[in-house]
Amino acid sequence: MSVLAPFIAGLPKAELHVHHVGSASPRIVAELAARHPDSPVPTDPEALADFFTFRDFAHFIEVYLSVVDLIRDAEDVRLLTYEVARDMARQNIRYAELTVTPFSSVRRGIPDAAFVEAIEDARKAAETELGVVLRWCFDIPGEAGLAAAEETARIACDLRPEGLVSFGLGGPEIGVPRPQFKPYFDRAIAAGLHSVPHAGETTGPQTIWDALTELRAERIGHGTSAVRDPRLLEHLAEHRIPLEVCPTSNLATRAVEDIDRHPVREMAAAGVLVTINSDDPPMFGTDLNNEYAVAARLLDLDARGVADLAKNAVEASFLDAGGKAALTAEIDAYTASWQA
Repeated sequence: MSVLAPFIAGLPKAELHVHHVGSASPRIVAELAARHPDSPVPTDPEALADFFTFRDFAHFIEVYLSVVDLIRDAEDVRLLTYEVARDMARQNIRYAELTVTPFSSVRRGIPDAAFVEAIEDARKAAETELGVVLRWCFDIPGEAGLAAAEETARIACDLRPEGLVSFGLGGPEIGVPRPQFKPYFDRAIAAGLHSVPHAGETTGPQTIWDALTELRAERIGHGTSAVRDPRLLEHLAEHRIPLEVCPTSNLATRAVEDIDRHPVREMAAAGVLVTINSDDPPMFGTDLNNEYAVAARLLDLDARGVADLAKNAVEASFLDAGGKAALTAEIDAYTASWQA
């Protein structure tokens, strides 16, 4: 990895599975916590590291929602969004589809139009000033039920910000069956949005099948349990349905018990289109560069193999054809220069 680390650091990349609030760096979280002293989130960096140590997936959701509660006005939203883009720029991430949960902020009193205006203002500034192209996935927080689904679909379809490309479903899977969200995905798809639900991270392959058949998923968030169903792996590979794989996240939430036994090897061996992502990077003590390094070790990749992973993300993205061609060409040129 001593050879690949600098290659990965300079590699132009796209990221497809990364959460808005979950990307708040410790510095920003501490700043927001200081502004909102009634929050249980600590302001001391060492205490913050302990706070981000998760017992299990349910505890992760509890901690995540406490950070969500720090985003209380439109300026908080804009600050967070722009700073996330700044961290991406440092990693040579050229394009990212950021998963945003408007329901969580609107429920806490931020007007929906103000929320949308804040993320759009940050998106435009990030592209102009940082060279990072951001697009949005508005996702339903599954634990909040059908009322959250209705509100998320309304905001997505009625306000429809320029950067919005997809519609998702996150949060716990256990006790939150995917088929109940079908009407909301149908509405979003009819409005021209792509379907990208989380599925099969902490439940079995049937959740992934439900996402495919009921929610018409075009990509699957995590999909960790897909390897338990050979027919599902074959279906994903045949139909070129990408998996958004987040290795360190899966370990941190105990979806995977041992990183060396992460199912990404079986996914790749089955011919599935695998993309590598960071999910909630500061919360998991990682970033996209580190996730590529982990994947390179697990898949025994050289620089060319890592570059191919980066091109997988471009292929699986919802970038327009011209944008995909340009970013793919940049990856190829960088890799050729490195090898030379």
